[in-house]
Amino acid sequence: MRTRSLTVAVAAAAVIGLAGCSGSTDSASKADPAAPASAAPAASAAPAASGAPAASGATSGDAAAGTPAGAKPAPPSNAGLPAEPDSATAAKLVAALKALDPDIVSAGPAKTVEAARKQCQAVYNYPKDHARLVAVAGSTFTSAAHPKGFGPEVSEKILAAVQASGLCTRI
Repeated sequence: MRTRSLTVAVAAAAVIGLAGCSGSTDSASKADPAAPASAAPAASAAPAASGAPAASGATSGDAAAGTPAGAKPAPPSNAGLPAEPDSATAAKLVAALKALDPDIVSAGPAKTVEAARKQCQAVYNYPKDHARLVAVAGSTFTSAAHPKGFGPEVSEKILAAVQASGLCTRI
């Protein structure tokens, strides 16, 4: 029985995978649409019986039935990351951070601007979590003299300087 369930699950996954990949109009793909419809019940029952992961047989219909109607897909990894700033904005940002503590920009302007862009991404991802934004600033802006960050007070000022620079509005 276990071998039969496993065989059905593997066959159903193969049929669904091949049906999803075929985009041609030859006679073989015309026969495939009937196969997934008859194999779909077996595909949904077989993974539960055999212990195989259910993700291999998931289709858009299965996803709609298994997720809440208001669920959003995960944002891309670069969501909220602003574009490279122009030289005037970068210079303004570096000057503001240097005024707080010259050690903040010790890695150079390019790395400082990249850290500020990552801070903007955090502002985009966690707009209402101020404590988290300060923590991100503390872990993002480091130096040789401050490998664990500049502390919460300076991190608060770094966050304010990055937001005031206008860089985060380029999202």
